[in-house]
Amino acid sequence: MQARKRYEVELPSRRLVLGGKTLIMGVLNVTPDSFFKESRRRRFRDAVSRGLQLEEEGADILDIGGESTRPPFLHVLPPTEEIRRIVPVIEALRKRLSIPISVDTFKAQVAHAAISAGAEIVNDVGGLRLDRKMPEVVASEKAALVVMHSRGKPEQMHHLPRVRNVLKVVLESLERSIRRAVSAGIGREQIIVDPGIGFSKTAEDNLILLKNLAVLSRLRLPILVGASRKSFLGKILNVPVEQRLLGSLACCAMAVLEGAHIVRVHDVKESRQVVALCDAVREA
Repeated sequence: MQARKRYEVELPSRRLVLGGKTLIMGVLNVTPDSFFKESRRRRFRDAVSRGLQLEEEGADILDIGGESTRPPFLHVLPPTEEIRRIVPVIEALRKRLSIPISVDTFKAQVAHAAISAGAEIVNDVGGLRLDRKMPEVVASEKAALVVMHSRGKPEQMHHLPRVRNVLKVVLESLERSIRRAVSAGIGREQIIVDPGIGFSKTAEDNLILLKNLAVLSRLRLPILVGASRKSFLGKILNVPVEQRLLGSLACCAMAVLEGAHIVRVHDVKESRQVVALCDAVREA
């Protein structure tokens, strides 16, 4: 088991200390169509209530998204609709939460609106590839940034052919994203990397990434992993999304033991116990 390097990530209002305790990013989907039905919160009151509940269950970060990228992702939501869904929720939760809010979007216009409402982290599934204005927005607002690996346009992500060497492709792509961020004025102390489990990858690719997650430590940045309830678990375990909790927790444990600093999950309460045990093993 490789030693996990410690980092401090700068947010507008605080620092995230990473590498001691693994942080949990709880998922809040303000959408009608996210792949895991139980994570959907279409109504404002339900979304706010769920956000508060995730903090009570042990979330260290709340990741709010207004657009589902579930397969098949055929149509990109207009930014105005995405903003309409998430901004009121972010504004309400920012007044009541003690944990930072992340916005899950690849659109600069949405990121700007979310940051103005109180978000401090931009979680970009496009790794700064999909909107050329995104680096400028993140830099000017001094938000933290998660750059995730994916390939192709949004509507292509889940239909691309397999790459020959997924570890090499992911590392090189994340390096390009990091360079793009730094060139725009985003400090390395604001950047987190995500290998993009489930995005433009086969089930085998996802397993290879989980098995070799420590390779990402070469980037010298904190690592986030989000494998919660994703379709590759269904293919391997032959279970629907509603029955993927145990598989998700297994992935969570592997990610922590392989060096992840943050895990992005739907099931915070259950994941909290797994993470605590894995952290104890790491520190033993």
